[in-house]
Amino acid sequence: MNKPLCLAVLLILALHVAYAQIKIEGKVIDAATNQPLGGVTVSGLNNQTSALSGKDGSFTLYCGSKEDSIRFSSAGYEPRNIALPDFGAFVLLTPSFTNLNEIVVSGSRDAQRRTEVPVAINVISKSAINDAKATRLDMLVNKVPGVFMVDLGNEQHSMAVRQPMGTKNLFLYLEDGIPIRTVGDFNHNALIEINQASLQRIEVIKGPASSLYGSEAVGGAINFITQAPSPFLSGKIQVEGGSRGYKRTDFNMSNTYKKLGMYIGGYYVHQNQPPEEHNDFEKTALTLRTDYSFNSKMKLTAVADYISYKTDQKGGLDSAHFYNKDYTSFYRFTCRKVNAFRLRTTLNKEWNDDNKTNLTIFYRNTTIGQNPFYSISNIAGNTAKAKGQINEDAFKSYGAVLQHTTELKAINARFISGVSMDYSPAAYHAQFTDIDRNANGIYYNYTAKDSLLTYYNVDLFNSAVYTQFEYKPTGKLKLVAAARYDRLDYQFDNHLLPGAFTGARDATDHFDNFTPKLGITYDFGKNKGAYINYSVGFAPPNITDMYAGVQVPVLKAASYQNYEAGGWVSFAAGKGYAEVSVYKLDGKNEIVSVRLADGFYQNQNTGKTSHKGIEANIKYTLVEDIAIRIAGSYAEHTYIDYIQQGKDFSGNRMAQAPAYIYNGEITYRPHYCKGLRIAAELQGMSNYYTDPQNTAKYKGFTVLNVRAGYGFKGFELWTNCLNIANKIYATTVDKSAYGTSYRPGQLRTFNVGLAYSFNDQ
Repeated sequence: MNKPLCLAVLLILALHVAYAQIKIEGKVIDAATNQPLGGVTVSGLNNQTSALSGKDGSFTLYCGSKEDSIRFSSAGYEPRNIALPDFGAFVLLTPSFTNLNEIVVSGSRDAQRRTEVPVAINVISKSAINDAKATRLDMLVNKVPGVFMVDLGNEQHSMAVRQPMGTKNLFLYLEDGIPIRTVGDFNHNALIEINQASLQRIEVIKGPASSLYGSEAVGGAINFITQAPSPFLSGKIQVEGGSRGYKRTDFNMSNTYKKLGMYIGGYYVHQNQPPEEHNDFEKTALTLRTDYSFNSKMKLTAVADYISYKTDQKGGLDSAHFYNKDYTSFYRFTCRKVNAFRLRTTLNKEWNDDNKTNLTIFYRNTTIGQNPFYSISNIAGNTAKAKGQINEDAFKSYGAVLQHTTELKAINARFISGVSMDYSPAAYHAQFTDIDRNANGIYYNYTAKDSLLTYYNVDLFNSAVYTQFEYKPTGKLKLVAAARYDRLDYQFDNHLLPGAFTGARDATDHFDNFTPKLGITYDFGKNKGAYINYSVGFAPPNITDMYAGVQVPVLKAASYQNYEAGGWVSFAAGKGYAEVSVYKLDGKNEIVSVRLADGFYQNQNTGKTSHKGIEANIKYTLVEDIAIRIAGSYAEHTYIDYIQQGKDFSGNRMAQAPAYIYNGEITYRPHYCKGLRIAAELQGMSNYYTDPQNTAKYKGFTVLNVRAGYGFKGFELWTNCLNIANKIYATTVDKSAYGTSYRPGQLRTFNVGLAYSFNDQ
């Protein structure tokens, strides 16, 4: 055969092969979050051709002309086959229930698989958020083992993560990696300032995270990830009502047009209850996010949050009212108001395959006003009168966080380094009130007096540098070393004279700390692994702890040494997984609140404390239709060296510190009725001492919640029943010289809702 003929034959064969192939293009999307999925394997069913989706979810696959279906598979997602005639521009994959390899950002301020992070970190996914239909954040956060967010009513709360239930600044609350409040002006009710309707997921780090996020990240850090814009038009509107006067409306809408993506979402809630219960509240929350992609290497994100909140402060109950289910409030005017606005802009720049930089600039403006029940104290010899205060705590913040990541591929390592600055001028004002009290012990009226209890300004300046080095000497072993230096400067300017209730002199105070961290993870293969870590926590005194009601500031910063180990395993052919962690957290100079006989609180440092425990989480798909989740923890919280008002409590268990906390759930999704779900959830804790003297205990509680929902053609109807057995329980009990106070848990409550979701796919 001559040369021209050979070339002709080869050309014909090449054309035949080309025409015999089909080019398939599209994007893979997470069905729960509407976000692109990278690393998804796309393949034909009848041949060996395959492709991987890119970071933006896009893929291109060439397959044979006889191919009739395409398969999509990825770790942590249910595989999906799509017939070619049904193929569209977007492919939606559903997250699997037993997802061990979720992508998290909180462990290193950068995306990585959670199994590569040497800390105890849990993710509350968008699917879990959607199914729970939670009216409060504690209904979501308490699904994490070792975590108990205390419901104090109407989204008010305190927290327990590897610590007793309390109100101290041992927990850091973040939104997209940025603290929602400035360090030094902690508020235990800070999560009121979160827009629950705008969440894409929640990441919970347990144990000190100070090496990356700074002070206050001691017991843990909770990072609320904002919903990103979807690549197509989508939206949702829902209405909900409850049997105890609760009414709520949620909405969101999102779309991407060329390079610009936008998301807006929020909710409005209003609650009316009988006047004698003094338990009304309302809240408006709104989030606007825009993402602009200059190109594949540079992206600008801007997020604005607005929160307006007002609630009655119901207060605690004595034992007689509590156990008789008489939830009549002793307070008829106490209240809390919150107004918060946050704005942050992040520029992400990839310089090349090995270097990228993130710069976030943020602004905060938050005001909390109160007429607090816990500041009311009786006047000796006059049963008709009491005294209290109205106060306002406000601050503004101007700050930035700059972080750079360098990949060292030659040695399979990377550096993450950053610097942060936060200037936050703050003001606190408290005015004396004269309170009227009737014969039944009800505080029913107050009169504001000219007398000022507290009136000061504080300029807070927080600065920090941090670095983290990650090295993989082998494919299975990973080493992490991190360090951070923080300095906090307080410029205190008191407008009152010495001798006033807050009579501390003008002063300049500062706290600084070096916090290291060392961690190791090891992958044993077949979805089994383990980690160990050592970390340090640091918590400076809050400005109100330092100065309010103080003549001479004496508080010291608290520090903690944390030793931790854990592991995870997937079993039953991927139908289940389990994870466990053990820890020992030793505290020094921990700040505690002591309630005095007149009802006022006094802050002081303990000497030493010990916190140790074990946490476990198990998920398992029993059969195709039934899945279970079990989360629990055992902990011991002990005073090692603690003297309070001349009394030695060393060796005592810490107050409000249950040994056991547990949360379990079983969910039924019948295959014969697609869209139907029925779930039962058990939440509870063991008994605990209610005072540091260890003279009294609360028995703990167990409550059962039931949820059901049905989705069809974009509509979803659901009903939730909280505390279906109508059990009497308290979320926290506190005994002091002033008496024993019970914060009642919610009695049986039904909520019913209807939602409609749409998208153009």
